[in-house]
Amino acid sequence: MRTRIPAKKESAVLLPPHARTHTHMPLLHPSLPPHRLLVVRQCRLIAPPVHPPSRLSVRAAAAAPVAHEVCALPFPPDRASHHRELAAAVASVERACRLCVDVRASMLVGDEKILEKNDQTHVTIADFGVQALISFELQQLFPSIPLVAEEDSAFIRSSNAADSKSNTLVESISSFFTKHVNNNGPPLTHDDVLRAIDRGGKDAVSFDSNPATYWLLDPIDGTKGFLKGEDSLYVVGLALVVDGKLAVGVMGCPNLAETTVGDTEDESIAACPGHGILMVSHVGCGTWSRPMSAEISQLTTAPDVWKRCSVDPCSVAQMARFCIVDSHTWDMMPLSAHFSSTMDESEPRDENKILLQNSCGGSLSKYLLVACGRMSVFILLARAEKLLKAWDHAVGVICVEEAGGQTCDWSGKPLDFGADLTGHRIIYPSGGVLATNGALHDKLVEMVSANYKNSNVE
Repeated sequence: MRTRIPAKKESAVLLPPHARTHTHMPLLHPSLPPHRLLVVRQCRLIAPPVHPPSRLSVRAAAAAPVAHEVCALPFPPDRASHHRELAAAVASVERACRLCVDVRASMLVGDEKILEKNDQTHVTIADFGVQALISFELQQLFPSIPLVAEEDSAFIRSSNAADSKSNTLVESISSFFTKHVNNNGPPLTHDDVLRAIDRGGKDAVSFDSNPATYWLLDPIDGTKGFLKGEDSLYVVGLALVVDGKLAVGVMGCPNLAETTVGDTEDESIAACPGHGILMVSHVGCGTWSRPMSAEISQLTTAPDVWKRCSVDPCSVAQMARFCIVDSHTWDMMPLSAHFSSTMDESEPRDENKILLQNSCGGSLSKYLLVACGRMSVFILLARAEKLLKAWDHAVGVICVEEAGGQTCDWSGKPLDFGADLTGHRIIYPSGGVLATNGALHDKLVEMVSANYKNSNVE
């Protein structure tokens, strides 16, 4: 049973100032061992029991306040209508990134327990733990805003999973969740954690045709990169859509050094162990980044640690840096009709050759690199056999655009995050996705659009 959420023509819920002095949220007992588990998502899902999102009023939420530290942002509340939502998102994403780092470290020690199913798409306990953590924390603060996210607990609850493996998986998720979630009240059960995961699942909410307000979460974009280790980037991505428009975005990349963001002298885009950055964006306020805090107690930071992000100014294609996802090759792109490519930066390039740089990771890491000026162009082919998910693009789009770049599909139209009318989970770009530094945008759209149309005619 789905809960239908009629969209309202109003901004996301903001609690009154007195509701910002909070007690802490419930906490699981930290008694479970951090098992190392890699799970391959089951092809056939069994629908979990669905628990409708809370419909608490602002008054009710204020009567039962919850803990929420204030994360300093690089712009004041009077300039940002969704300042409180962004501050909460930053805190949750940073905690989620720490959870990912802990899970990754645990996978390097001792025996790994691996469950393999028919589907080749990978999902880890970090994916589940991140979704549970962010879902739980956001629901405490903004109970009327639904969540659209990648995972659900169908695999965990599935009767096809052996009981011992299923129990171990739930215990592992709960253990990491307990360590990092922001709460210290009555203990939560494993079922509470599963319900938090399911709040963002595919059967949790159904929208009507009006512009909607909701969160979009990709718990880990680039799970393959997460599994590869420190040489591949992965991103926790969270966006807020308000009345059908992107309003807020936060990306956390735990293994990208902050010095590679905005430092023009360091051209490295490699992942760096022990580092990490947060990138935030608010409509009309720009895109900013800062290093991740070393300790959880340092989450409240001064605004001057933030650095304004800007796309690179390159306006000549052969001098630009292009990137594609790992599963694609350059000859799959319509621009290959105009340019050959090289991955050797020292190789001489003329007007017919571009530099293609490989930064291992998912789509969101590519958007992040364009937004901070390390890449000039990200181009993605939309394959007929693989639907593009909204959470793989939403936060990247707002970060690139607020940094001065532009995004569109291959016909030059903006990405439509409301095209999936009832679920808001899928996007249907014509041909694919193009994200640029803006200076190259019109020229590249013309090339891409012409070659894409010609290939369809042929």
